[in-house]
Amino acid sequence: MHVLDDPDGFSPRARSFLRRAQVRQPERSRVPTDFRSVPDRTGRLIPAPLELVVRREGFAARFGGLRYDVRRSVRLADERIVSVRRWQFDLLETVRAEHAGWSFAWHGEHVSSPVSYLGHTDGRFGVSAGGPFLEACPSLNHLIEGHALMDELADWEPVAPTSLEAWTPNGGVNEHLRELLAGLSPVIEASGPCDRWWRSELLAIRLFDGWTDARPRPTGVMIWSRSGRI
Repeated sequence: MHVLDDPDGFSPRARSFLRRAQVRQPERSRVPTDFRSVPDRTGRLIPAPLELVVRREGFAARFGGLRYDVRRSVRLADERIVSVRRWQFDLLETVRAEHAGWSFAWHGEHVSSPVSYLGHTDGRFGVSAGGPFLEACPSLNHLIEGHALMDELADWEPVAPTSLEAWTPNGGVNEHLRELLAGLSPVIEASGPCDRWWRSELLAIRLFDGWTDARPRPTGVMIWSRSGRI
């Protein structure tokens, strides 16, 4: 069932965000996955494997046609602005055999991007910067929970360098940051190994692995304060 008809599994924050921000468009005409041939890792065309059929068609049934806007409070030079970006949950044609499992492309964020947005047959959301699948979130639910939290913080003050683009890491973990994190509660529903959130009533921190092929992936830092000070 579509997420807008049955938001089971989402936090109250994410449910409220979806009710307020969502638009749903009819799915565009496409060839169902089970009628497609796809290239394996050698480039040979084979019938779409069952795991790809199940996960890709499941994406279409659960999220297809979903649109929403995410607000993000950022600072450019000395000015605080609220950037608004639209996300579009429509399948694209590209399907790739990964080192383990398969990935499939979907539209993602409306922005000129050096990465493509992918779903993995193990349920993760990720990107590709021209190379292999890079995990961003453990699931699409985690991605949406993170968007809901980002949007909720749109009226807060950014107090650390915050990039408009998630693939541009802009900080690192230092001792002061560790002290700040020690006083905050993790936001489990929005967090995973590559994108982690903490917050209190006055402070919110996001640490994320850069959307690059560099090893190790650099850590980006975003910090917001309700008071503008930390």
